Amino acid sequence: MPSLSENKQHWHEYPWRNQGDEWSEPWGGVSSQWYSTIMPRIHHFMPAARILELGCGCGRWTAFLKDLCQDLVAVDVSELCIDLCGARFAGVPSIKCHLTDGLSLPMVLDASVDFVFSFDSLVHADRNVLESYMRELNRILTPNGVAFIHHSNLAEYRSVYPAVWKHRIAARLLMKVGLVEPYLHWRDRGVSATVVANLARDAGLKCVIQELLAWRTRFTLIDCVSTIVRDAVGDQPNRILRNPDFMKEVTHARRLSSLYGLPISLRMRS
Repeated sequence: MPSLSENKQHWHEYPWRNQGDEWSEPWGGVSSQWYSTIMPRIHHFMPAARILELGCGCGRWTAFLKDLCQDLVAVDVSELCIDLCGARFAGVPSIKCHLTDGLSLPMVLDASVDFVFSFDSLVHADRNVLESYMRELNRILTPNGVAFIHHSNLAEYRSVYPAVWKHRIAARLLMKVGLVEPYLHWRDRGVSATVVANLARDAGLKCVIQELLAWRTRFTLIDCVSTIVRDAVGDQPNRILRNPDFMKEVTHARRLSSLYGLPISLRMRS
């Protein structure tokens, strides 16, 4: 599983030629992914006075979040990412970019954040990172604050994949017949929806929505998006959706992007 030090090294050495936009190509681009996949899941919480983005990278989502709040704090474990993101939004005074140790958020005041956002970043984080961040979320969220955290769900399959990983020949055969996934996108093996729900509870928080996703996989729900609130906010149960058809949504978004993403010259015609 990717450790915190491995994450820091990997993202510091990553070339960032396209500012991370290349990961949105299956959707037909960054805007298509934002409006088709992300915004429908968070629009009930928008706008928010102050937003914290965990794992901002080069600002792929920062570019959209900045228009939904008065103040935006963007943090990352990579010094390179913070430099690049800071340069990209140098002319936007409402955005503050900070380097984090990957465990704590000393740059954020208590009870000061209305919405915490992390997407396509903490999927690589291990249990220790998420446990530490849960404690920080309890400290920094306002009484009605909400966190939207995208993380790994690979630990749900810990009874299957460890045995496969130990036997490479058997793994190749199982992959050929489609019984296991050929690639799990560097997800952490120790984190799952259940693990995060328990970590949130132990930190005085509560998961109220968890959507388990087949993220660029055929059937394995390797990812989860957890919506987290303070435990004192209502008595909502944790609503869980297993979404093996997530890639159909992605494919549809790509088709719409190719259809409606017309050249500027065509858009301007009356």
